[in-house]
Amino acid sequence: MTAATTSLADLSAAELLARYRAKSVSPVEAAEAALARIHTLNDKVNAFCLIAGDEALAAARESEARWLRGEPAGALDGVPASIKDLLLTRGWPTLRGSTLIDPDQPWTEDAPAVAALRRAGAVFLGKTTTPEFGWKGVTDSPLTGNTGNPWDPSKTSGGSSGGSAAAVALGMGALSVGTDGGGSVRIPASFCGIVGLKPTYGTIPLYPPTPYGTLAHAGPMTRTVEDNALMLDALAGFDSRDWSALAAPRGSFLDGLRDGVDGLRIAYSPDLGYAHVEPEVAASVEAAVGLLRGLGAEVEQVDLRLRDPLAEYHTLWFAGAGKVIRGYPEERWGELDPALLEVCRQGQAVTIDEYLDANAVRAALGRQLGAFHEEYALLATPTMPLPAFDVGCEVPPGSGLKRWAEWSPFTYPFNMTQQPAVSVPCGLTPSGLPVGLQLVGARHADALVLRAAYAYEQARGPWPQPPVLAGG
Repeated sequence: MTAATTSLADLSAAELLARYRAKSVSPVEAAEAALARIHTLNDKVNAFCLIAGDEALAAARESEARWLRGEPAGALDGVPASIKDLLLTRGWPTLRGSTLIDPDQPWTEDAPAVAALRRAGAVFLGKTTTPEFGWKGVTDSPLTGNTGNPWDPSKTSGGSSGGSAAAVALGMGALSVGTDGGGSVRIPASFCGIVGLKPTYGTIPLYPPTPYGTLAHAGPMTRTVEDNALMLDALAGFDSRDWSALAAPRGSFLDGLRDGVDGLRIAYSPDLGYAHVEPEVAASVEAAVGLLRGLGAEVEQVDLRLRDPLAEYHTLWFAGAGKVIRGYPEERWGELDPALLEVCRQGQAVTIDEYLDANAVRAALGRQLGAFHEEYALLATPTMPLPAFDVGCEVPPGSGLKRWAEWSPFTYPFNMTQQPAVSVPCGLTPSGLPVGLQLVGARHADALVLRAAYAYEQARGPWPQPPVLAGG
């Protein structure tokens, strides 16, 4: 195979696979290019908490041999990928951003998503950073420190899959798998200018069970919508360890991806009825919605008039956080992120009645949006109401806000309803920070969500590279 080019790290998974098939590029060359990016740029953004250079190259050599024989192991054979450090990965510690977890354990099991990527032949580069136990929408932790944004490292990458988003945006692997319990794939996707999908709950199995319950999803994080669909094909499928896992899809998420949006009824809500959006974000999203309309979609701005379910979301989320730390000695709780400890104590005070009342509100929201999607195929919103703010802060400085979900009003409702939602880059603010368009579908309409995202992405045109790649 030919020598690697300097741009191999920037190729999509689909492009890499095409070159592997043509024997014009080797998985070893692709892994070397991704690792070179990591070694050059990771210190600028702190995306990886574990880098497995030798293991990755050994796996890439095995993949190269399979491709030369014409016997790839799976649909992602040889594609460089990373794993968020909330997901068990055989042979590597899973420390979840916490000093409370002992790294000296056998680590013999893969989480379902990790096992699926391994079966598909992905080359694992390492593990990416997360806030402690994935509890918030920015990425910093007592264990690994702050993760910065590829467009401006003084800004947050978002979270809790912030390390994965920064890695993908900078070509430190074409793929990463994140988790999303209230926006944790879509928030950093929007802030870092990549594509992040929270699929229908249960599409990607989760194990071990998360204390956040059925709010928590796993999701693919990529630079292109096509790669997102390709990766979802690998990740989706039944795993008996997750009692709520859905059956494997009957077809590929690539089927119909290029069918466009002509005639599709799309509702556009600029605020869900309660959110405040910064003007520079609103302008980009308005333009993106206009582009969908120009592609033939029947786009209607709607007054959705949802009641903000933040209080109920907090009840459910905080209760889960409170459960997280019960497995660790109380005398060590002082090592926790202080804000997490505060949230955990609030969660431990939640009563059964409060929890059940919150679930009742969740069910009502699901019914309301289920009825809504009988009329509209998709809902378009901003992913985030604001661009990335200062790194190391849970909330924007000077905002007067208390907790992270208060500035992410467009994401957590769809964890409560378990609907598929994707964030796709739709513009840059005047200061050069990415803006995301969110497309939401009815439960199980993941393929439709990706189809619309692909149509928008193709009409939008090429997305620029982050300034950090140019030494900015």
